[in-house]
Amino acid sequence: MSTMSMATTLPDLNAADAAAQWQRFCELLWHHEPLGLWLDVSRMAVSAQQFRDFEAPFAQAFQAMDALEKGSIANPDEGRQVGHYWLRNPELAPERAVGDHISSEIRRLQSFGADVLEGRIKASNGETFTDVVWVGIGGSGLGPLLMIRALQENRQGLPFHFIDNVDPAGMSRLYDALGERLRTSLVIVVSKSGGTPEPHIGMVQTRERLEQLGCRWSQHAVAVTMQDSKLDQEAAAEGWLNRFDMFDWVGGRTSITSAVGLLPAVLAGIDVDAFLRGAAVMDAATRRPSLRENPAALMATSWYVAGEGKGKRDMVVLPYRDRLEVFSRYLQQLVMESLGKRLDRQGRVVHQGIAVYGNKGSTDQHAYVQQLRDGVDNFFVTFIEVLEDPTDIPVLEDSLPGDFLDGFLQGTRAALSEGGRQSMTLTLRQFNATTLGALIALFERAVGFYGELVDINAYHQPGVEAGKKAAAAILELQKKVEQLLADGQTRSVKQISETLGDPAHQEAVFFILRHLSGNERGVKVTGNWADPTSLQFSKV
Repeated sequence: MSTMSMATTLPDLNAADAAAQWQRFCELLWHHEPLGLWLDVSRMAVSAQQFRDFEAPFAQAFQAMDALEKGSIANPDEGRQVGHYWLRNPELAPERAVGDHISSEIRRLQSFGADVLEGRIKASNGETFTDVVWVGIGGSGLGPLLMIRALQENRQGLPFHFIDNVDPAGMSRLYDALGERLRTSLVIVVSKSGGTPEPHIGMVQTRERLEQLGCRWSQHAVAVTMQDSKLDQEAAAEGWLNRFDMFDWVGGRTSITSAVGLLPAVLAGIDVDAFLRGAAVMDAATRRPSLRENPAALMATSWYVAGEGKGKRDMVVLPYRDRLEVFSRYLQQLVMESLGKRLDRQGRVVHQGIAVYGNKGSTDQHAYVQQLRDGVDNFFVTFIEVLEDPTDIPVLEDSLPGDFLDGFLQGTRAALSEGGRQSMTLTLRQFNATTLGALIALFERAVGFYGELVDINAYHQPGVEAGKKAAAAILELQKKVEQLLADGQTRSVKQISETLGDPAHQEAVFFILRHLSGNERGVKVTGNWADPTSLQFSKV
């Protein structure tokens, strides 16, 4: 399945020695013929000795990943298994019932999608659905957005509109753009726990708009959530159109092969089976217990060496296709939420992580490649190229756009190497649902391997949970501030904080009051905004 020259010696990275670099390229090139995918890590600074040194750690990493796939508790904070690998191969599930449930959910969402697209399921006004409003945040928004931007063809399936933030201006713009088509919009609400505030806010705002138009909410709404969650119970009680299981053992950042990614795919006319097949094939390739013949292991090793095992270099993702413009954003969550950890598994403070950013080539030829070439050497680049070009773009003025795109990629790659900068290249013969599934599975496994190398838990997110708790505390404080000001008395920030018994949070109180005063919430302000201690607030 994979091929690699196995020379006895591997030359060190040296862009000035073309012969040695060619030997290094040939020896390290990984290729998967059925997927039409190549991985080249020859321009990452991993030496032959380092490859030998990583053999023992990877023997343990392979065992750990095998145990994870067989159902070990991978998220001890929540006592949860991590089973996204089972989603593309239900036979791998540790229990027959789990595998059957996965297969059943896939069949149900495919059937539901077909019924919507073919008009058998209609909006509350009896008309065929024309649009989809997707309400989800984090992986529940990024995964679907990637699916749509990467794979949906023109005039295929339904148009998608995303509420992936609680920005009121963004919501207003979306509702205005939809106009009367909101009457014929399917609304899909995604929340694993059913209690995440952001999708709940997006849901209630959309529900209010629909009902103002005379629509019956239950005949437009679909829930993607865990069974028996708050959202699931609400959807069941109100008789929503459908409910799909997000599974307790699937994290948001690895949920794209669950209903989170598959439901938008079927509604967009995307080949779900091909997407899952690509992920499953790559999963099989990345199970191979050989560092030099496992593409995810090659990637994780390269990341480790580039960043000295401490994330000292950022990952710059440069896909040379418009369809993959969202991919760097998708990888931001997958990589940074998984690897950005303060503590290792032993409780030691390590502050691990790899920062991810990127855009698309050749756009970045005219953006930040200048710094990559000549500025601070604190990154490595991941190039992604696609060989096959569309056939409807002709040769004009003796040139093809695809040739220029390839030239820009090779030129940038060479320029970075000449400047002593590291890069790896992923090459796809074609870009389609199968290869997107393979790409996602490749990075998922590489993240898992890297987590093992640095001994952190890649499957929990204590920082995210801390942020949610802090946000909830601020919202509770806002309620107390508004209740206090309701008596009409004029008070300073200090007086408000002390009256609430929380004098340490004057800054938070100031932020709250500034927000309220900027939105016609009945807060009167006197004093100098440049001097917060001079301000006096009252409710009118």
